[in-house]
Amino acid sequence: MEIYLAKTQGFCAGVASAIDIVELALSTYGTPLYVYHDIVHNTSVVNDMKDRGVIFVEDIESVPEGSRIIFSAHGVPPDIIEKARRRRLKFVDATCPLVTKVHKEAVKFSGQNVETVLIGHVGHQELVGTSGYVNPDLLHIVQNEQDVDKLDIPADKTVAYITQTTLSVDETKGIIEKLKRKFPKLIGPLRSDICYATQNRQDAVKELASFCDVIIICGSPHSSNSNRLRETGEQAGVESHIIDTAEELDCNILKNKSKIGLSSGASVPRYLVDEIIGKIKAHYPGMVVHEFNNPEKNIVFPVLQFKE
Repeated sequence: MEIYLAKTQGFCAGVASAIDIVELALSTYGTPLYVYHDIVHNTSVVNDMKDRGVIFVEDIESVPEGSRIIFSAHGVPPDIIEKARRRRLKFVDATCPLVTKVHKEAVKFSGQNVETVLIGHVGHQELVGTSGYVNPDLLHIVQNEQDVDKLDIPADKTVAYITQTTLSVDETKGIIEKLKRKFPKLIGPLRSDICYATQNRQDAVKELASFCDVIIICGSPHSSNSNRLRETGEQAGVESHIIDTAEELDCNILKNKSKIGLSSGASVPRYLVDEIIGKIKAHYPGMVVHEFNNPEKNIVFPVLQFKE
């Protein structure tokens, strides 16, 4: 039996930056420190911060006036920022720069009075945040190709589209093609809104699926990009599972398998992957682990030092 690690492992640059911001705030100011929503969608990361005194909230109004708060990597709508200012909160925005890019596109299209289609999963925090940057009179949210049929926009109008960064490239392709057919004047971002980390991880899973018998994705169940990885493996015809931690792994699923593909979501710390490897090795001694160069190893988003 052999384990093949996907080329991309550990935090993407956006997640690493957000976590570094929380760590810097903890070391600089101590607690209480509030974070609006989970800083990233990973249970282990969030629980570790809770253990060290970080308080996660879903309502800005519940944060005492004048407190310090960090906005999560998924981004927040402008009204949340305004509420924070009204409550005199000292806030730091840890939004991933690639999500911020989508926010700027949303503002640009609304400024041009263009009907804007936002492709994403309703309820996901990134989608909620991005929606706030689009004029509500111009906003149309679609989750699938069927939703495109329901759009009540004249076909001769100029229509723009933007997407949630953590979607599957394959998932958005059909939607965008259908939008192009329905709206001849469709315009989009200069580059795809699918972030590099999402693309790299999906490509790596497709590569694993070309020769592995089973694929294991390390990621939390509420992580969009982790779920897309499991779906990518399944769509390639390979049995695929998603687990949060090594404790959740049932090694019986590996019986009669010779090549195991192991990948992880962009918000998963590398030690969780290593613990899964350790558990498999304990059940199957002598197994070989293959690891490849990570194409993201030199991608870093700088974190500015901040003061009182």
